[in-house]
Amino acid sequence: MDGFPVLELKGISKSFHGVMANSGVDFKLKKGEIHALLGENGAGKSTLMNMICGLLQPDRGEIFIQGNRRKIQNPKIAIQLGVGMIHQHFMIVPGFTSLENIILGSEPVTRMAIDFRKARKQIAALSDQYGFSIDPDAVTEDLPVGIQQRVEIFKALYRKVGILILDEPTAVLTPQETEDLFRVMRRLARKSVSIIFITHKLREVMQIADSITVMQRGAIKGVLSPGETDEQSLARMMIGREINMISNDRSAGAGRTVFEASGLSVNSSRGFEAVSDVSFCVREGEIVGIAGIQGNGQMELSEAIAGLREIASGNIILSGKVMPALHPRKMMENGLAHIPEDRLKYGLVLPFSIAENQILCTYYRNPFARFMWRNRKAMLNNSRELMDRFDIRAGGPEESVKTLSGGNQQKVIISREFSRNSIFLLANQPTRGLDVGSIEYVHRQMLTLRDKGAGILLISSELDEILSLADSILVIYRGRLISMAGKEGADRASLGLMMTRGLEREK
Repeated sequence: MDGFPVLELKGISKSFHGVMANSGVDFKLKKGEIHALLGENGAGKSTLMNMICGLLQPDRGEIFIQGNRRKIQNPKIAIQLGVGMIHQHFMIVPGFTSLENIILGSEPVTRMAIDFRKARKQIAALSDQYGFSIDPDAVTEDLPVGIQQRVEIFKALYRKVGILILDEPTAVLTPQETEDLFRVMRRLARKSVSIIFITHKLREVMQIADSITVMQRGAIKGVLSPGETDEQSLARMMIGREINMISNDRSAGAGRTVFEASGLSVNSSRGFEAVSDVSFCVREGEIVGIAGIQGNGQMELSEAIAGLREIASGNIILSGKVMPALHPRKMMENGLAHIPEDRLKYGLVLPFSIAENQILCTYYRNPFARFMWRNRKAMLNNSRELMDRFDIRAGGPEESVKTLSGGNQQKVIISREFSRNSIFLLANQPTRGLDVGSIEYVHRQMLTLRDKGAGILLISSELDEILSLADSILVIYRGRLISMAGKEGADRASLGLMMTRGLEREK
């Protein structure tokens, strides 16, 4: 690893509406280094990276790339300077092949036509250079999530990126896919690619990082190496207090069934069967976990349960009543609370304020409305209480949710759903994008809700979350529930294998 910084930030500051997002940040990235960037939600990580990528401009400070001061006015300039970012939500066109996605926007052209032969040679050369490969003709929507991520990495390498920012890259990966990603990252580092690794998973930081920078409230809290610290110390540095992750250490109650799916089949948006003849139930005081790799039917199952997707066959039964399809308000009025997988599509109205988003399910009820009149004072008081209780970092209740970090947007949804008196919680990726302190709080709230008698269906790609909270575990593979395990018979490795080779396991 070369000691010369390929990227250096000096005194970077940025504020929004009077709220300081970054304050005098100094940061160095060396050639061939894997540098982890840690911080709680709202610490300023995303703002800092967006300035490096040209999506935002600093109010003060300087950015140096390869020792030269640069003004990165847009993402195109960032790519020209060798800076690329792979976002948590992949920027691929599902119906395109891997090759088409890689060259999109930078196609080699011969005589006014795309030179696919040249593109194949370039991708093959990248495979030889960096020691990993993809099938250029595979349609990306048919690929496992880990391979889709490789396509994104190839997109960056194809554009000759030397500084690669990975934003929560393991959020939707199995343990086996995570190990594959780490092998790729180490190969890239050996070939002098410098990597900024943004994550909330402290175990992974200790495993893969050469250096660690911790941010807190927009400023640098410390820079250290894995040999100088441990997970607990990093968590304490990020949050400013001791973190004690809790787990479900008692047996589930044998209460009545609050939710049941009976012979449920659901089609995808393209008309294919995404969920096939699924049956299970959730009882009072029980947490049922569903583990699976993204794209195996979890989204369609969750949306059908929430009343957001039509059911092809079967029934959804809530509180002993068969629920009508495509009727989310009926589901909520009968006791459903819902944390959706896609917070931007189904969880929030981005132009609305925090206060308005926190009453989306109850805006027509007292105390927030009387007849046709909305009680603004009650709405704002409710929001202030929830912002304080759930530690939502923002300027105030009337701030638009579109200005919040992803983690704080998730907290707005959680504050709304957990504050209602519900008997059944459908939680799909409830802690995605949250820091360790927020995860601890959400887990504690889920167990408190469970202890009050609510039933919880937890759908998560975080195996530690499933193993820590669930009373029983289902594994979904290609739309079928193919395995069930008690807490005693499940671990990360075995669940990871079931998730990737479910039908083989079933046989």
